[in-house]
Amino acid sequence: MINQTTIAEAIEVIGIGLHKGEPIRLRLEPMGADKGIVFYRDDIAVSIPLSPDSVIDTKMATVIGNTKASISTIEHFLSAIYAYGIDNLRVILDGSEMPIMDGSSISFCLLLDEAGIQELDKSKKVILIKKIVEVRDGDKFVKIAPSLEASFNFNIDFSHPVIGKQEEKFEFSRSGFIKEIARARTFGFVKDIQYLQSINLALGATLQNAIGLDEHRILNPDGLRFENEFVRHKILDAMGDMMVMGHNILGEYTSFAGSHHLNHKLTKAILANSENYELIAIKRLKSIEFAKSFA
Repeated sequence: MINQTTIAEAIEVIGIGLHKGEPIRLRLEPMGADKGIVFYRDDIAVSIPLSPDSVIDTKMATVIGNTKASISTIEHFLSAIYAYGIDNLRVILDGSEMPIMDGSSISFCLLLDEAGIQELDKSKKVILIKKIVEVRDGDKFVKIAPSLEASFNFNIDFSHPVIGKQEEKFEFSRSGFIKEIARARTFGFVKDIQYLQSINLALGATLQNAIGLDEHRILNPDGLRFENEFVRHKILDAMGDMMVMGHNILGEYTSFAGSHHLNHKLTKAILANSENYELIAIKRLKSIEFAKSFA
């Protein structure tokens, strides 16, 4: 049997927000069993529960919020939460976005390692996919299918000489995530960043927290961390976007040219029909390998 988890002790870090370019203080605090993951804006004393119903924007990043507050760019952090199997956590911020760190999830992994993982006295629950659910936008799609293993398969096709067609298949495990996915950085094109900065967005974007590209090449002096870093980052994003449902998912995720928007529509479509899924205690699963994947 595998139980729910939280972190062993509170921990905090200060980083730069991608869009406003301002320092953001992030503090993580333990929470008890069945409390879920709750975001809290410390600067205005507003809580935002993690749920697809809390998502208010998916154009540039996954943004959660309500009538009083919002928090942007949560997906890189949630990808690490997914990988570490964290079920209960209070996420405290003093601003409207998560710190971008180095543009990947590895800094959040290191933060969780430092805080430590605390097992609780209730059985861990996961979302078991029971039917194929698919969302499309032209030739772009995201899909989840029943499986006794958790996997993420992604294809992209960019008309850029450095990117082009890329594919990655990731059989989920925490150790595999750290080695193969967590260090993959977000990426952006100079022309797009220049426009965003002209409307006071992406003010914190630098080559220290993103892969920058002009029309022909990568601008980062150290190059790429993986040959197909771009599609690996798409898997990182997808894992974070699926974690918006508040639980790990047991199923096979597949996408071509997926996005935050399509991922959000997929989570809503899954939860829209109780025949699509079951929230099940992991001790009832026959997939022992899935439980081992969090070791």
